[in-house]
Amino acid sequence: MMAPAELLKHVVADLRMAASFITILPIASSKPAGDGAVARATWALPIAGLLVGLAGALVYKISIRFGLTPNLAALLALATTALVTGALHEDGLADTADGLGGGRTRERKLEIMRDSRIGTYGVCALILSFGLRWSALAAIASPWGVALALCAAHAAARAGVPAFMSLVPPARPDGLSASAGSPPGRSVAIAFAVGTLVLALALGPGKALVGLILLSLAGFLLARLAIRQIGGQTGDILGAFEQIGEILILLVAAAFQMGR
Repeated sequence: MMAPAELLKHVVADLRMAASFITILPIASSKPAGDGAVARATWALPIAGLLVGLAGALVYKISIRFGLTPNLAALLALATTALVTGALHEDGLADTADGLGGGRTRERKLEIMRDSRIGTYGVCALILSFGLRWSALAAIASPWGVALALCAAHAAARAGVPAFMSLVPPARPDGLSASAGSPPGRSVAIAFAVGTLVLALALGPGKALVGLILLSLAGFLLARLAIRQIGGQTGDILGAFEQIGEILILLVAAAFQMGR
């Protein structure tokens, strides 16, 4: 049994590792990243995502306070979340779209996904991603509603990443996803529980259930597509999964908001 002080030390280290993994914030953990440490720390991804959502919510609130319209405030909020994460997930979405859409063979698809240049499929995917998220936030309009939606989206979208990494094998022996390793069952369960809790508290049980169903369906479809086309998942596929999750949760929040 680990002592409370030692347990707290490991929790803080995992939180710092998760935050440094998905953001550009200079808070890297002192814990060595090898020996499966990154995979074990994936339980903290939804908490790190929550911080990203809060950053976007803060900028939205300030923008509205200074008299900007919901459309402009939503755009600034999205720019903030992309800046905080270094557009990591947007990059993954674009590479995934280019690779899966543009290559004819498995090898060519993986080669395209590693190319830093962006193609037509990637541009279209990014336009759709930003456009749908921007429209959803602008439709919600209320600063409090936007804050809840952003927190729910960024936490829940990352809550399924450990499960995706665990269930879908890496497409290649090297790369970001392969080097991180497969998360243990405990990390998968904690991440899912944290993401579900944030989702339920932010949007309510009914909306949370709809969001979970859509996230599960999207994860299944993306996993099947990735396995069929490239033999498994990569860091880019994980980024695409996160982006799809954000979009779905924000759309759920906006749809219920507009349906009142």
